[in-house]
Amino acid sequence: MRDAAPKTIFLSDYTPYPWTVDSVDLHFTLDPHATRVRSVIRFAPNPAFTGETPKTMFLHGEQIKLISAQIDGAALDPDLTGEGLTCAVLGGSFTWESEVEIDPANNTALEGLYMSNGMYCTQCEAEGFRKITFYPDRPDVMSVFTVTVEGPHPVLLSNGNPVVTENHLAKWHDPWPKPAYLFALVAGDLVAHSDSFTTMSGRHVDLNLYVRPGDEGKCAFGMQALKASMKWDEDVYGREYDLDLFNIVAVDDFNMGAMENKGLNIFNSSAVLASPETSTDLNFERIEAIIAHEYFHNWTGNRITCRDWFQLCLKEGLTVYRDSQFTSDMRSAPVKRISDVIDLRGRQFAEDQGPLAHPVRPESFQEINNFYTATVYEKGAEVIGMLKTLVGDEAYYKALDLYFTRHDGDAATIEDWLKVFEDSTGRDLAQFKRWYSQAGTPRLSVAHSFELDTLTLTFTQQTPPSAATPNPLPQVIPIAVGLIYPDGTEALETRVLEMTKATQSFRFTGLEDEPVPSILRGFSAPVVLTHDLSDADRAHLLAHDTDPFNRWEQGRMLARKSLLAMITEGADPDPAYLAGIHKVASDTTLDPATRALMLDMPSEAELATVLHEAGTTPAPAAIYAAREAMAEARADAFADVAADIYAANTVNEAYQPNADQAGRRVLGNAMLAMITRRDDGAQAAAQYDSADNMNQQLVALALLVGAGKGDEKLQAFEKQWQDDRLVMDKWFGLQVSKAKPEDAAATARRLTEHPAFTHTNPNRFRAVFGALVMHHAGFHHVSGDAYTLLADWLITLDPLNPQTTARMCSAFQTWKRYDSDRQAKMLAEITRILATPNLSRDTTEMLTRIKGA
Repeated sequence: MRDAAPKTIFLSDYTPYPWTVDSVDLHFTLDPHATRVRSVIRFAPNPAFTGETPKTMFLHGEQIKLISAQIDGAALDPDLTGEGLTCAVLGGSFTWESEVEIDPANNTALEGLYMSNGMYCTQCEAEGFRKITFYPDRPDVMSVFTVTVEGPHPVLLSNGNPVVTENHLAKWHDPWPKPAYLFALVAGDLVAHSDSFTTMSGRHVDLNLYVRPGDEGKCAFGMQALKASMKWDEDVYGREYDLDLFNIVAVDDFNMGAMENKGLNIFNSSAVLASPETSTDLNFERIEAIIAHEYFHNWTGNRITCRDWFQLCLKEGLTVYRDSQFTSDMRSAPVKRISDVIDLRGRQFAEDQGPLAHPVRPESFQEINNFYTATVYEKGAEVIGMLKTLVGDEAYYKALDLYFTRHDGDAATIEDWLKVFEDSTGRDLAQFKRWYSQAGTPRLSVAHSFELDTLTLTFTQQTPPSAATPNPLPQVIPIAVGLIYPDGTEALETRVLEMTKATQSFRFTGLEDEPVPSILRGFSAPVVLTHDLSDADRAHLLAHDTDPFNRWEQGRMLARKSLLAMITEGADPDPAYLAGIHKVASDTTLDPATRALMLDMPSEAELATVLHEAGTTPAPAAIYAAREAMAEARADAFADVAADIYAANTVNEAYQPNADQAGRRVLGNAMLAMITRRDDGAQAAAQYDSADNMNQQLVALALLVGAGKGDEKLQAFEKQWQDDRLVMDKWFGLQVSKAKPEDAAATARRLTEHPAFTHTNPNRFRAVFGALVMHHAGFHHVSGDAYTLLADWLITLDPLNPQTTARMCSAFQTWKRYDSDRQAKMLAEITRILATPNLSRDTTEMLTRIKGA
């Protein structure tokens, strides 16, 4: 375990590494408890390093045993610490050689080289390579790697192209310079699902998806998604794959979703394995997006990487934006955009409003693993989208071509990225850069007035101060606007307004009648919009807006307003809202997926956030009760059409995970949820019994469990799927998510006693405790039992897997939002975890930030 004492690293302190690494040769002799790693690393003075070259060299290294070390053949006795070694060096170029021993079988942190069900695999981002051998483990140190792997395994893989493949030995060479965080190694008894791809220049590329024996039937969709990603990146960005081989490996024990290691992507098995019998529609869509994301990193992350970890958003924000574009093209663009905004508001906005707030590019960190956040990824992608909106599509792609040409092979910065746009468009992006340097979500308010033939829109922006940004300045906000006449026709097609001041007005003249403004179309900026429209105006936009996002948004606002009135005033559900969604659900001019999204209610967590921002202490039980009452009212309101819409959207043809079928299923299942509240679960039971795919089976099971009618089906489901680890994750999570609030903690506790529960597998741990944390009323039940249960398990997990522990600690980040009793209970658990002896640096930093809110 690393020293938990926090040491802050600052962006402003960056200096280049004194040496370049010309080449790296690694030789692995695999053994579960005593793997030997021999390294030969050729160093040369770095021309970018200013000042005199140091007389000593520091190499990172953690939890590894040094056997021998030498420079240019001369043996060394370096100074060793828990974080690395220091040795004397002479001037000029030199060759470092070392041999170390590591213990993959006991590496439960799943960083560096570790074992998963008998298979060796690696995870080196962000700082895992230092657990493999001594090395300058920083992203701006890039080199060409040659790797030899020896072991009694039929499959021995590393980055790049194969050079030698013999019995129990394989040699790999990656011709493209890369930082150590992109190193990968896999060895085990694996089966390959193989295919090939021909690039736009005619190069043949072999493709392999390696899985455990028995998983061969779950590979076809992942391979199809990979080939679609390769073709899309050529068509849209002009980026061609650059090796002879592309390998993906599915691993059960993995802290992340997947990793973009050059030529050898390693995936959490949940993010790549799929079949109609075992995967839901959302699983298929997630797999398609993650495979695309990791493949797109080949250019935005690998060929061009980040200079230091403060620039993480450079590769992640751009790649998330690219994978969102891909999903929009493969499926429904409106549904994808709305889904992304729901996720952004649910995760990133909460981050911005709490003690974990930080800029898209942080100024400092103590543990980089704690900055793989929604702000870096999702808000980082929104910043890319705003830039594209401001410069236009043609200028965006022209700038990207320049970026790839200018920085291929570089470890780049945000300044490099913005300079490309300034040079290619002539724009000054100094103010736009604040999106990278300021924390917090801007509040954008708008007032509108109409006189004669002129509409005036006056916008005011204000970003709440935070510890990370105490004095925020006005930002560049692209505001996409449309105008809708009273007869439903469009008075103004979408126009992008560029706001740069704290307060700014825009005028629209020559209008025939007073229109209803449609503001922030497509969610053109990640802001909280306040626009005091009447319910009638919102209903008008819900019925007539040509922008799918804003049409959804108005329905969402009407639902939110009604629910808030129910929570705070004891009001009845708004009949106008119920009538509005009734009309939307029956509108066959909208695709089924969009109709289903418009039927969604705001989540309990979203309602708690809105109440908190309005100065009201959220009451989880009241929020839960209001949503339940609204669900009952919706079931009554849809009694005349639910069965017909359900039947009309029943998919009778063979299951396909495409957008058309998935859209029909999600709308049909929205109706089934309403039907289940009125027929005692009869239709849901019938769907469960007749389902030939996991999506329909699992939805039906969830509805039955939620209705208190699912005990028999839960047992049948467990018996049917007990040997499928990914399906069993669904079984675990479903029971917690559908428990009554008063039973949620007890349900989670009971499941931790199940023989199939293991806290060392991140997927299984997240299945139970991720579901508990997402169960707003259950997690925040007045008893505080969920707080205690989660804290108990975080204390247990931290010595084994600090990364998963620290990320799960974010469940406590809203502790100051609630009443004094809940605050006291959460604070007590935070304090108890922090008092644990030898707590990891990851968890210490996370909880210290949360406690100090």
